[in-house]
Parts: sequence; C-alpha cells; structure tokens
Amino acid sequence: MKLTLDLLAAHLELHLLPVYLVSGDEPLLVGEAADAVRARARAAGYSERETYFLERGADWDGVSAAVNNLSLFASRRIIEIRLPSGKPGVAGGAALAKLAQLGDPDLLVLIIAPRLDRDAQSANWVKAVETRGASLTVWPVDAEHLVAWLKGRSRRLGLEADDAALELLAERTEGNLLAAHQELEKLRLLFPGTPVGADAVLASVADSARFDVSQLGEAALAGDTARALHVLFGLRAEGVEPTLVLWAVSKAVRDLWHAQVAAAGGGAAPRTWQRHAAALAKGLRRARDVPFARVVMRAERADRMIKGRLAGDAWEEIALLAAEFCTRALLPLPRTVFK
Repeated sequence: MKLTLDLLAAHLELHLLPVYLVSGDEPLLVGEAADAVRARARAAGYSERETYFLERGADWDGVSAAVNNLSLFASRRIIEIRLPSGKPGVAGGAALAKLAQLGDPDLLVLIIAPRLDRDAQSANWVKAVETRGASLTVWPVDAEHLVAWLKGRSRRLGLEADDAALELLAERTEGNLLAAHQELEKLRLLFPGTPVGADAVLASVADSARFDVSQLGEAALAGDTARALHVLFGLRAEGVEPTLVLWAVSKAVRDLWHAQVAAAGGGAAPRTWQRHAAALAKGLRRARDVPFARVVMRAERADRMIKGRLAGDAWEEIALLAAEFCTRALLPLPRTVFK
C-alpha cells in the first residue's frame, strides 16, 4: 500500500506492517516519518534495532546474515536499511525484495531513501514492499503552502505567532524545513506564552533559505518579481553558477513563448511538470505584455557577460532580465547591446 504523511499517524494507530519504505528529499519530514514508525514498533515490542548504510554495489551478505541470526537480547527487531543513492543495484534489489517477503512476525524492516525516480518507483523491490507493507513518499512543502505548514507546526509546539511573523519566517527559511522548525523551537523558548510578531522574527531568525533554479524559473513564469529576485539573490549567495541561473530564466522565457504560440493554435504546448504548469498558466494571462524581444536581448547580454565578452556584472543583468520578463523593467536597455 501507499501512504502519505497526513495518513501515517492514523495508519500506525491501527496497523503495524512488516516493512516500510520512507523516501524523499526533505530530511526533517523523512526523519519524523521514520521516527513515527520506530516509536510504534517499540511500543509493539521491537526493542532491538540494527542499522545498515548500503550504497549501490554494496555487499548485502551482512544484512542477510543478520536477518538469519537469532538475537540474543530481544525477540523482536527492527532492521533499518538506509540507501543514500536510492538505487540498491541488482543484488540489493533482490535482497530487499526477499526481506519484504519474509513475513517474520519478529522482524520489522524500515527502508529509508532519498526521492525515488520513476524507474526506481517501478522496481521489483519497491513493488514487494508495497505488497507486503507500505511506502511513503515525502514531498517538499512549496512556497505556496509553507505559511500553512508553519502555522500547523506552531500550533503543535504551543507557539502563538501571527500571520505577519509566519510570512516573514517562511521567506527567510524557504526550502529548508529543518531550519524553519529550529527557528520555531527557538521562538518558543524565547517567547514562552507570548504572542510572536514580525519584529520578534526579525530579531531572532537568521536567513536560512535554500533555493534551486527551478524555483527561479517558476517565479519568473508566474510574473512574481519580488519572489524571482529573492530566489535569484539567494542562488547567488549560495554560489550557484550564473550559467545555470541564466538557463533557468531563459527556459522560462522559451516555455512562455511556445505556450503562447500553442494557445493561438500555432504549435504544440511545451511539456512541463505539474508545479511548473501552474506558473505557466499564470504567465499566459500576461504573455501579451511581455517584451520578448527586449528580454531576449537581456539574455544575450547576460550570456556575453558570463563568457567575458561584454563588460558588466552578469548577476545584475540576469536580475534585470528576470524583472523585465515579469514586465517590471528596472532600467532601459542600452542602445548598443553588444559594445
């Protein structure tokens, strides 16, 4: 069976299956889901835990031997297998499938992995887990739902924070739920039983946001100038290569152009993932106002700056490009584009 985070607590109150797979790229949520399974297992008498870190191509004989050996100290055990790459290989996949099918009432298998790609999700060992037990995929909390997530987490911690405080906290910790949780814990200790406002967040919260270039493209497509520039400067601070950042904005420009042409009946719509599609739909509503020719010139200037063929700061030019694509021109385009 497949589970979600929202259903996990209710599931564990009623059931404890012999094998669980928890996967995802959000360390805080993956860790909490695994903790919930372990806690339920301990309550059911699984008092011994053995952990194995196995890369692709690792020797699985140790795991097989541990499963076959009776414990001297406990009758019920948790065998925890961590897959750093999410791809156990042929031998590992066969071993995991065998573990999932054991059906030993004194053995619970917990597999923890990063987000599995489409091929991994259809692997035989994953299907075996879902047949005998449950898999749970943890998804990151996107910017649109982060404030609601923080509000729920604050309620659980007994922290009273107003909307302005949570919005500021979301902006400063976006993409880093572990940092967000730690900041909530810190605020709870600093202001026990006291309402927390934006001023308190400003005074105590460090800027811990982490971004990826897809978030920049998404914000630019949606026409959200403030968010696009915030993500852009976050990427710069994190040392991301400007070539990759320029690619993300340029791809957003191309996607919107092709989508506009397709909407007019002149071609095929660009293929994109679901989250990106929502931003693309917003972009289509403003596409007629986008100065595509000027935007392309900005992109060409930024590219030449990155390659050292044009004087100037490539990051500043990309910022101007993103703003112009969001239909918020900050500076006029130089008369001589390639000087």
